[in-house]
Amino acid sequence: MATDTLDNRSSAGGAAILRRLLLDNGALSALVVLLAAMALLSGDFLTTQNLLNVGVQAAVTAILAFGVTFVIVSAGIDLSVGSVAALSATVLAWSATSEGVPVWLAVLMAVATGTACGLVNGVLVSYGKLPPFIATLAMLSVGRGLSLVISQGSPIAFPDSVSVLGDTLGGWLPVPVLVMIAAGLITALVLSRTYIGRSMYAIGGNEEAARLSGLRVKRQKLVIYALSGLFAAVAGIVLASRLVSAQPQAAQGYELDAIAAVVIGGASLSGGVGKASGTLIGALILAVLRNGLNLLSVSAFWQQVVIGVVIALAVLLDTLRRKAGATPGAPSGAAGSGRKGPGAVKLAVAAVCLAAVVGAGYLLNPGSSAGTTKVGMSLSTLNNPFFVQMKAGAQAEAKAEGIDLTVTDAQNDASQQANQIQNFTSSGMKSIIVNPVDSDAVGPSVRGANQADIPVVAADRGVNKAETATLVASDNVAGGRLAAQTLAEKLGGKGKIAILQGTAGTSASRERGAGFAEGLKAYPGIEVAARQPADFDRTKALDVMTNLLQSHPDITGAFAENDEMALGAVKALGAKAGSSVAVVGFDGTPDGIKAVEAGTLYASVAQQPAELGRTAVRNAVRAARGEKPEGAVKVPVKVVTKKNVADFVS
Repeated sequence: MATDTLDNRSSAGGAAILRRLLLDNGALSALVVLLAAMALLSGDFLTTQNLLNVGVQAAVTAILAFGVTFVIVSAGIDLSVGSVAALSATVLAWSATSEGVPVWLAVLMAVATGTACGLVNGVLVSYGKLPPFIATLAMLSVGRGLSLVISQGSPIAFPDSVSVLGDTLGGWLPVPVLVMIAAGLITALVLSRTYIGRSMYAIGGNEEAARLSGLRVKRQKLVIYALSGLFAAVAGIVLASRLVSAQPQAAQGYELDAIAAVVIGGASLSGGVGKASGTLIGALILAVLRNGLNLLSVSAFWQQVVIGVVIALAVLLDTLRRKAGATPGAPSGAAGSGRKGPGAVKLAVAAVCLAAVVGAGYLLNPGSSAGTTKVGMSLSTLNNPFFVQMKAGAQAEAKAEGIDLTVTDAQNDASQQANQIQNFTSSGMKSIIVNPVDSDAVGPSVRGANQADIPVVAADRGVNKAETATLVASDNVAGGRLAAQTLAEKLGGKGKIAILQGTAGTSASRERGAGFAEGLKAYPGIEVAARQPADFDRTKALDVMTNLLQSHPDITGAFAENDEMALGAVKALGAKAGSSVAVVGFDGTPDGIKAVEAGTLYASVAQQPAELGRTAVRNAVRAARGEKPEGAVKVPVKVVTKKNVADFVS
């Protein structure tokens, strides 16, 4: 009888410990709920390979977030970590390749760069009395600008000896996961076992009290921000190692993910609260969300909505836990308490979260019939009408072929695209279509698909250092030459022009710009008065062209590397567009065609993106069925002017 009682107590004690562990950690509860939901919704989620993918995809965000944890615990904020990561990786790649610096010294220079950026932040906050938000916002801009200056806007190949950080040990254990774990252990040790860690909590709890108690608050803040910069440098090196190149535009927006991971993990933006384990859980929640939504074929547009809602639910769960824990009264479930304990409330919230995720998955997942051929398509961005048309053409062809096509949006982030291709590889896709953000950076993830015997079709841009079944693309260089010829002939071979460039570092911008420069050599009477990036964005192009007109009011022509920028330039030119200033765009989007028809845009180099999408899917289906796809397919580009615009109006 005594033994039975002891066993019952042990069982009850174990259950109570597990229950308390979950209820006392809202982030952990949210992660368990998400894991359960994704396992229910996707049979591919709980495979060993996919769970390793989740770890790899969480690594960079987690390492950045560990550094941000130090800052947030001390009641600060660091918005610069994404830019510092990109700058540190660029310094390493540039010094080791272009300058011939020994790799070990280049690594030290990269780490020193990140630490120095953090120290500058600390000086501005501690001695310059700038609010942390403003100081680190300034460093965000400075770091990104320096990265672009050093790289000249182009990716730089990463040294092979450092790229091993993006590989695996024994063919299965990802090195980024090991680096993430090491960074987490160091963070936990610093926070719990060191003088500076205790100082962070004291400063975050009450800075004035910490100062009066003898802490040298200003010096401590220097160390805190330096640590954040150091961790950002490590994250940048790991990210560049995964992509085998330093991307000057890498890690854009990662600072927001890092802050979100810290807050989801239970830290308070008011300071004084936070721990390494919570930050790790927060980063894993974000990675599980993105991975699971890819596996479920949820629309790229809906993914943003779902991620935002689940983040809010995770923080809400933790907030309810804190409020319940602070409420005086009898313990949960105690006899005579007269009401449900806080544990019941939290379990109810967890159940609602689980139901919400499962319901959203079923509603947003279009599903597929058993035996249907599954094809994944990763587009560089859907924030551009050209790629929206490509997607529409691909979906129309997929419907005609009777296949299940999943389209994802990489948002011009090479790392996010690598994650998407990894997810496609582990989720049973029969073939993959990739429109690379960068031809070099996509290589490692495509090689992973090659190893899994999944054929890959490149669309619009090629893939370097990996095998593809075929390339379906327009010739951007030839299109650039056509644009130069068209604009020069319109101007009679002489005049001053402005060039609006696309996002620095993207292959489309490089190739179109190179083709235009090559074509312009035949017209020495044409002077390029100014070149400025407008990031393929209409609003930015409007501002840039407005500014250029102040210093160059006598320009007679303009070339924009896509129609969105061309339309922004047209808006800035006003009545001059189509009369005294000729503007040539690129892509042949519906809005661009309308502007050509109206006479405000002189010409556009049309790429026929819908046809490009249809051709890519057609070849991907052939490859998936074991048939030989077409050889490299060149979808012809055509110059659209008012003379032939009727042929392009649908």
